[in-house]
Amino acid sequence: MDDGTTGDGAKDASEPAARGERDDSATRAFVAHRNLLFTVAYEMLGSAADAEDVLQETWLRWVGVDPGTVRNQRAYLVRITTRQALSHLRTLGRRKETYVGPWLPEPLLTTPDVAEDVELADSVSMAMLLVLETLTPTERAVFVLREVFGLGYGEIAGAVDRSPAAVRQIAHRARAHVAARRPRGVASAAETRRTVEAFQRAVETGDLRRLLDILAPDVVLLTDGGGVVPAAPAPVVGAARVARVLGRIAAAMSLEPTQVNGDPALLVRLGGQIDTVLAVRVDDGLVTGLYAVRNPEKLSQLGRETALRR
Repeated sequence: MDDGTTGDGAKDASEPAARGERDDSATRAFVAHRNLLFTVAYEMLGSAADAEDVLQETWLRWVGVDPGTVRNQRAYLVRITTRQALSHLRTLGRRKETYVGPWLPEPLLTTPDVAEDVELADSVSMAMLLVLETLTPTERAVFVLREVFGLGYGEIAGAVDRSPAAVRQIAHRARAHVAARRPRGVASAAETRRTVEAFQRAVETGDLRRLLDILAPDVVLLTDGGGVVPAAPAPVVGAARVARVLGRIAAAMSLEPTQVNGDPALLVRLGGQIDTVLAVRVDDGLVTGLYAVRNPEKLSQLGRETALRR
């Protein structure tokens, strides 16, 4: 006699299989968009370590969703990532209030394709990330999602809990704010590379005259030691002062060209070990900004290249 046991058993057996299929589908979707989600989080936070934390939290929320019910998985994942990043951004803001000396974004060794995507390279450059630091958390999220990733106002509204009309106003305000502070005469990749190579030669050879020719009169050197290693406690401003600082440290260190955040940069080694990442901002053929990251906690990602995506 059929008492329904077989039917219930089949149903019970099918449930784990269905969950397994959902989990596999969720994993595939997350892996497919992981580099994009990391880029969103990193551009909002300027910290690879915090961006990785955001991705972990995004995964924990995503795995509880049935991907089959999500019409646009990319947009859904970006929304989760943005919300988690906003929460971290507010916490980071409180940490920066007690940070010792200048705070700089965590540098990333980037793959060659990042430099080839001019808009992406510009958006993750050290100079641009510092400009984004001057925005409010919501302005930063809206700017990144709209200007870098091209999301619609409606999609962004769901991520930042604002109306589409409010997002449009925020985007306009953020664009104007960034435009007033972004690099004044963006150099081509080739010009930047030539300038960084000339800068490296001048520092290595101790050619002060050549170095002063490469440095803009109002060049700024920011050094981030985080209170862990020695660093200038305030910005060093002016070609002569910056040249003197570089001259004092150059003799003991070796410089190695690399690609950081989509731009040519230098790894500074002391005793064979990475001591500093020196990112260089070039405008109109001159070095206008030097960003020296020395805080060991921010150099942990330099053992591998990081893939970024729009």
